[in-house]
Amino acid sequence: MIDVWEAITHAHHEEWARVVAALTRRFGDLDVAEEAAAEAFATALERWPADGVPPNPGAWLTTTANRKAIDRIRRENRRDDKQQEARLLYDGPPEPVGAIDDERLRLIFTCCHPALAMETRVALTLRMVGGLTMPEIARAFLVQETAMGQRITRAKAKIKAARIPYRVPAAEDLPARVSGVLAVLFLVFNEGYLATGPGTDPVRHDLTAEAIRLTRLIRALMPQDGEVAGLLALMLLTEARRTARVSASGELVALNEQNRGAWDAALIAEGHRLVRERLAAGVAPGRYQILAAINAVHTSARSIRDTDWSQVLTLYDQLLRLDPSPIVALNRAIALAELDGPEVALAAVDRLEDKLAGYHAYHATRADLLRRLGQSQKARAAYDKAIELAGNTAETANLTRRRDQLG
Repeated sequence: MIDVWEAITHAHHEEWARVVAALTRRFGDLDVAEEAAAEAFATALERWPADGVPPNPGAWLTTTANRKAIDRIRRENRRDDKQQEARLLYDGPPEPVGAIDDERLRLIFTCCHPALAMETRVALTLRMVGGLTMPEIARAFLVQETAMGQRITRAKAKIKAARIPYRVPAAEDLPARVSGVLAVLFLVFNEGYLATGPGTDPVRHDLTAEAIRLTRLIRALMPQDGEVAGLLALMLLTEARRTARVSASGELVALNEQNRGAWDAALIAEGHRLVRERLAAGVAPGRYQILAAINAVHTSARSIRDTDWSQVLTLYDQLLRLDPSPIVALNRAIALAELDGPEVALAAVDRLEDKLAGYHAYHATRADLLRRLGQSQKARAAYDKAIELAGNTAETANLTRRRDQLG
C-alpha cells in the first residue's frame, strides 16, 4: 500500500498539470477540468491498491478524467443533442499552434489573462498548473484559505463567461501578458524550493524543475526580454543549491552552513552567464534581474566570509525602490546585519511587525538577531513563534535546533 501511495503522490506531482491542460483544451472549462482531474486521482486511490499501478499512470489518469468530465457534462446538459454527444466522445481536429506547442504553457497563459487581477492570475495558475492545494496557495499570499478559494472560483467563472481562449498569445500580445506568467512561475518555483504543505517533501524538485522548464520555453518565445532572462537566472542559481539545502536528517541547512562543493557548478555557470548578459545590455534591471544579481553575489563567494555584503545591500536598496514590499525589507535587514551589526538590523526588522506578524520568516529573523545580541529569552519566544507558523518540516527542524541551543 505504501508503494501505491507513493506512486499516486508521484503521479500527482508529474501528471496533474498535463491532465488538467488536456481536459481544458478538450472541454474549454476549467471547473470541469479540475474536478474531473481530482475525481480521476480519487479513483486511482480506490483502484490502484487492488488492481496495481498501471504501466502508464498519466495515460490512465487522463482517460479516467476524460470519462469523468463526459459524465458530468451529460448530467448537466441532459438533452438529445447529437452534435454535443459527438463533441464529447471524439476529439476535434487539432488547433493551429504557435512556435512552441506545450499544453501547460497554454494553460498558464489562459489563467494569466489580463481580464483577471494580477493576484488572481497567480493564485489560479498555482492551483490549475502547479496543483497546489488551497492552504498552500493561501499561505503563499498570507490570506485566509476561504478567501483564496472564493477568489479562484470567481476567476474560473470569469474565464468561462468571457470565453477567454486556451492558447499562447500572438507575439505582439506577449509583452502585455508575460509579467503575470513570470509571477506565477516564480511562486511555483518558490513552493518547490521550500514547500509549505504538511506531509510533503520539504523540497519539491518536481515543481522547481517544471517552473524552470516553462521559463525556458518563455525565454525561447521572448529571447530579448530582460525579466524572463532574470527569472531564469534566479531559478538556476537557486536550484543549484538544492542538494545542499537539506541535511541527511531532514533539517534545512542555512546558506552559511551549506557545503558549497555540493552546489551544481553547471547551473551556477549558466545563471552567472545570464546575469552578465543582462548587465552588458545596459538596460535598467527589473525585479527578477536584481534578485538574480543578489544570488550571483552569493554563489560567487567561496565561503560565507567572502560574501560581498556591501554589494548585496546596494542591490536590495535598488530592489526596494522597485518593490517596496515588507518581505524585501526583511531580506535587506539580513544583509544589513552583516555590515552594521544585529542591533541596527533588529531595529529595521521591528518596524515591519505590523505587516509581517503572521510570517514565520519575520520571527525567525528576529530570533537570530536577538540570539546574536545575547537576548536568549526573547530569542526563544521568537523561535517559538516562528516554529508555530512554519509549514515546512525541514525548516521547523532547523528552527527547533537553534532554539534548543540557546543558553
